[in-house]
Amino acid sequence: MTTVKRFLNYVSYDTESNEETGTTPSTPGQMVFAEALAKELEALGLEEVTLDENGYLMATLPANTDKEIPTIGFIAHMDTSPDMSGAQVQPRIVAYQGGDIVLSEADGVVLSPKMFPEMSDYIGQDIIVTNGQTLLGADDKAGIAAIVSAMEYLLAHPEVTHGKIRIAFTPDEEIGQGADHFDVEKFGCAWAYTIDGGQIGELEYENFNAAAAKITFKGLNVHPGTAKDKMINASLLATEFASWLPVTERPETTSGYEGFYHLTAMSGTVEEASLSYIIRDHNRELFEKKKENIQQLVSRMNEKHPGSTSLEMRDQYYNMKEIVAPQQHIIDLAFEAMTAVGVKPIVKPIRGGTDGARLSFMGLPCPNIFAGGHNFHGRYEYLPVPSLDKSRQTIQKIIELLAQQ
Repeated sequence: MTTVKRFLNYVSYDTESNEETGTTPSTPGQMVFAEALAKELEALGLEEVTLDENGYLMATLPANTDKEIPTIGFIAHMDTSPDMSGAQVQPRIVAYQGGDIVLSEADGVVLSPKMFPEMSDYIGQDIIVTNGQTLLGADDKAGIAAIVSAMEYLLAHPEVTHGKIRIAFTPDEEIGQGADHFDVEKFGCAWAYTIDGGQIGELEYENFNAAAAKITFKGLNVHPGTAKDKMINASLLATEFASWLPVTERPETTSGYEGFYHLTAMSGTVEEASLSYIIRDHNRELFEKKKENIQQLVSRMNEKHPGSTSLEMRDQYYNMKEIVAPQQHIIDLAFEAMTAVGVKPIVKPIRGGTDGARLSFMGLPCPNIFAGGHNFHGRYEYLPVPSLDKSRQTIQKIIELLAQQ
């Protein structure tokens, strides 16, 4: 099966995750997909195919040599983002010749290089797009397709010497829970790569340090006709608090290594209000200072209005660079593999995180490699077909080069 055909099959599964359910996997569609993948891996001839009750799927490509070669792994996630529906995805392949692509004429949804100028890099290529009503699911079903197709190729070409290779597909990455039940010891790898990056060439081993914060405000609600010197409006406390955070440290005003406070949700009445933030910074010291600032602002609000404000804050993941960078050979191998298959490596920090960030701190160094897609999590997501194929080739070349070394 071609990598494209495999991908088009995978996106037909609704695997949108949901952080409200409290289960793993968070949605039943992920287990349905995992079960189908398990059957496919067994049919291909992979060994040690295991699927646990939490939806973690692992399999082995056995070594075809007696040489001592480190066991390495490749990982992708099965869920799609809850930011937009992943149900009834209807992809189509467009032979792109430049200009706009109408995704939904009825709704006026147009994929345009005026908004996404990088589209011009793919003139003359086939690209897979949405129908304008859902996301595509290249994040990360493109990664899964690339990994499975690479395993299929190696099974069909025993002349390519390789060591033992492990693959894993995880649930709930998009809601920050993809590594929660990952059994690193069972996986049994010296290191691994997540195939969860975007545009062709991306090679990432730096990511944000990340925390989530929820600030709750308690008010005092009395009749507005007699409210003077009595009412405390929780919603106004929330808006005041939000105004204390620097405008220059929001996602829309930052780039590169710059961190931010991102207001992701808010609700409020006079009686009670809340603000939910994610806090991000590549620099661990600046990350800790951002968290301290939130705590100080909560204290400041409680000084003005005693007992009004409470804080729930938890760390989510840390910058994998401190784990991966000391093992430069892991990065060098991926860099060499990309170059060998005609891909120019783009080494840059992730303004986000992957399962690999948490796995690195769980004892499995795990940088991130491109799967080829653009505009993840929304209706404008697209996947250039040659980029997907280069992702597959990169996986194969990493395996081949490791055996040669």
